[in-house]
Amino acid sequence: MDMNTLVAAAMIMAAVGGLAWVFVYPILSGDRRAEKRQRALVARGPAVRTERVTGGGQNRREQIAQSLKEVEARKNAQNRVTIEQRLARAGLDWPPSRFYLLSAGLGVVLALLGLLLTRSLLVAGLAGFVGAFGLPRWLLGHRAKKRIAGFIEELPNAIDIIVRGIRSGLPLGDCIREIAINAREPIRTEFRHVMESQAIGIPLSEAIQKMAERVPIPEANFFAIAIGIQSKAGGNLSEALGNLSRVLRERRRMRGKIKAMSMEAKASAAIIASLPFLVALLTYLTSPDYISLLWTTGLGRIVLGCCALWMAMGVLVMRNMINFEI
Repeated sequence: MDMNTLVAAAMIMAAVGGLAWVFVYPILSGDRRAEKRQRALVARGPAVRTERVTGGGQNRREQIAQSLKEVEARKNAQNRVTIEQRLARAGLDWPPSRFYLLSAGLGVVLALLGLLLTRSLLVAGLAGFVGAFGLPRWLLGHRAKKRIAGFIEELPNAIDIIVRGIRSGLPLGDCIREIAINAREPIRTEFRHVMESQAIGIPLSEAIQKMAERVPIPEANFFAIAIGIQSKAGGNLSEALGNLSRVLRERRRMRGKIKAMSMEAKASAAIIASLPFLVALLTYLTSPDYISLLWTTGLGRIVLGCCALWMAMGVLVMRNMINFEI
């Protein structure tokens, strides 16, 4: 068996997988569908919530509607995510130039590695493309998802601290300062940014809205909406945040139930996805001349490429089937 052929095939499959992850995965994974649903909910928010306000008078209803319209406008402005926002969501205090330099350096390293291993310009170009555009963005997204998961885990506790502080007579700023000092990461860093924004003259509602932009999840958006409405229309903030804390805990509990119920389907999908590779490995160990036709003949390479494409499509379809959303 030619080692260079195997390395070239592995590099090509990695390049195709990187391209599929960057361009095809967002379509099939449900992320765009979730974003559309969130935009629809925000768009319906002003009309629905204005109808539910009954005891505050016309002026209060107008203030709430205006606050929700501003939130909707900010949400629409977030549709195009810049590299600065991606870095902020990942918790990296980097300038964009540093990220671009690191991406270019990684692309050059992978391109040289592919060229040294395979002596093929095509494989080197694909490896460089994946290293410069696919892998850095994937790592950035993975870090952002991990950080957002930690934020979701700690946000109800932070809201409970605010509720208890307000009911004890403390101002909202002191409650936020307490969270920024003693809370866990990444809640502590985000609320510290809120305090720093207030120190330079930014209103509290706008500072918390910027936090919701750095952490683009419904939970942070709910918190920003509650603070924004209270700052403009007044009301019982402790009661509103107490209800929000209960809702967030129920969402987290529901997410855990869905994860537990879908583990069997995920295990089945992992077994099905790994079976072709295990069968190919066992076949090569027992009959190498039989399976080597897949990469030693032209027709075999075509069949191997088609199988890889269909396998990738099947994995993405199974991933979409078991990707339950709340």
